[in-house]
Amino acid sequence: MYLDALSFLEDERDAWRPYEALVELSDDDLARPVADARGWSGRDLIVHMIAWQLVALDVAKELAVSPESPTKAHADADWEARGGEVVNAEIEAKWADRPIDEIRDEFLRISGELRGFLTVVPETRWLKNADYQRFFIDETLDHYEDHRPDLAAILSAAGR
Repeated sequence: MYLDALSFLEDERDAWRPYEALVELSDDDLARPVADARGWSGRDLIVHMIAWQLVALDVAKELAVSPESPTKAHADADWEARGGEVVNAEIEAKWADRPIDEIRDEFLRISGELRGFLTVVPETRWLKNADYQRFFIDETLDHYEDHRPDLAAILSAAGR
């Protein structure tokens, strides 16, 4: 439970920092599936992480101007109705044809933009609202922690 935005934002930044090593990998390293990372490639991990950060960013943008987020309501209902495997498979398919340079650019941009928007969302709408605070923790800190073994395996496979 966070009581102030700065603490959350600092923790989020620190937790995200290790993932930034992914953009330094070669295109070949990013394309190689890694058995110890769910069979994902570095590209797959990047896409997965930024896709969920983009959902969080859309929620933050909505909360900046309104006390409710239709994006969160839709994402929660979709996850509940269809399950994570289906939703995540759609994410992979949606990003499959994007050039790796575009994916790298998005990867470098999105987390900072999310942090920036959270600084303008009134704290009563996200930090002091248990449901929204849990959402942002789930989509950032907890999500990053869940995928740390995948990150480590991908970086190790690339000799890092």
